[in-house]
Amino acid sequence: MKGTICMKKVITYGSFDLFHEGHYNLLKNAKALGDTLIVGVTTEHYDAYRGKLNIVDPLITRMDNVRGSGFADEIIVEDHEGQKLSDIQKYGIDIFTVGADWRGEFDYLKDYCEVTYLERTHGISSTLLRNERKGIVRMGIAGSGRIADRFASETKYVSGLSVPAVYNPHIDSARSFAGRRGVALFMDDYDKFLGEADAVYVATPHETHYGYAKRAILAGKHVLCEKPMVLCEAQARELFDLAQARGVILMEAVKTAFLPAFLNLLAIAKSGRIGHVRDVESAFTRLMPDENRGREFTPGTGGSFTELGSYPLLPVIKILGLNYTDVRFESFTDENGLDIYTKAHFKYDGAIATSKTGLGVKSEGQLLISGTRGYILVQSPWWLTQSFEVCYEDVQQNERFFAKYEGFGLRYELADFVRAVGDAKERNFKMSAADSVAMAGIMEKFLAQRPVQ
Repeated sequence: MKGTICMKKVITYGSFDLFHEGHYNLLKNAKALGDTLIVGVTTEHYDAYRGKLNIVDPLITRMDNVRGSGFADEIIVEDHEGQKLSDIQKYGIDIFTVGADWRGEFDYLKDYCEVTYLERTHGISSTLLRNERKGIVRMGIAGSGRIADRFASETKYVSGLSVPAVYNPHIDSARSFAGRRGVALFMDDYDKFLGEADAVYVATPHETHYGYAKRAILAGKHVLCEKPMVLCEAQARELFDLAQARGVILMEAVKTAFLPAFLNLLAIAKSGRIGHVRDVESAFTRLMPDENRGREFTPGTGGSFTELGSYPLLPVIKILGLNYTDVRFESFTDENGLDIYTKAHFKYDGAIATSKTGLGVKSEGQLLISGTRGYILVQSPWWLTQSFEVCYEDVQQNERFFAKYEGFGLRYELADFVRAVGDAKERNFKMSAADSVAMAGIMEKFLAQRPVQ
């Protein structure tokens, strides 16, 4: 009697947007794990639900591209949470596999089948079946610190993007980052680094932003720069003028400006629902243990206002505008003269505002927008806006609003940046050049006054 032949069934899932070499290799390797490969392609609705942004190709195109690879024996549609488990049971799956950047995320499925994480194709510079209208943006990361690490983790949620290289003048730091995040190239030569990218995310110390951003723009690269982009109004104007002249995108990465709930909040505040806005109060404070003190306490450019001020300044200028008539600052400083707590007071025609920042003083991190008919309250931490309440004299009329906030929130600004790179005519109203210039001017005024205790 002949033995029964055991046929192994493998399943994998993905959006497979802008089908490229990495997708092709993943399907090839998935097929090699068994005899039959089932591929689940996600719907646009489910991608949005799970925080995957910027999908370009329609579902039918993405399924056709998977079919065209020649590796899929069957293609199904994934459209809801929990479907993976039911598919494993329905199709009698032996092996579940996805890319190694999801390592650990699907270990819960090990009770039902074998789970394998496949290494991704690093440093993609060409694509198979590339959409002719939009290609993949190769975005190099300049800097390898805490915020760059978070940024790298968010890139997999934004379609049309790859990270081919990381730069740090200290090569060991770049090497460690590349190994941790699966980036193919690590460099300490900035010019060579620019040659590997279409765009650059600048996540270096504040005082270096201007130099790195300018060199990238001059090299014809798009730039997404961490806040504060620069600490001087003239430098901000210069960079935006230079970007316009070179035909590239320059955007400041203040992530709150791109969050769905914050955008909804701005629309309601400006709609007249709470009447005329007379006061905006915002705060962001974070206590820093002495042993964790880093760039936040760098002499000259460190301190609470330069480090955190971009966040509480954002609702002030987005709601009350750029034309304040006066601004003054009050601070407490440490032994090095850096501010550990600062209040900025703004005067407008018919309105006032206050922003608070602190690294050595703790305060309630809320946002309060006061109007002649009611107010909007965003509880701490308001800068990670997920919900807010519109309140009136008659509490029965109060309304509460919610919106999704995925991951570290960086994927929202990144998705907008990639869209802008793909369509230069797209107007950036969420964080405009004028907004960034105004913020740089406020930072400059603060540093010029050198507040003392």
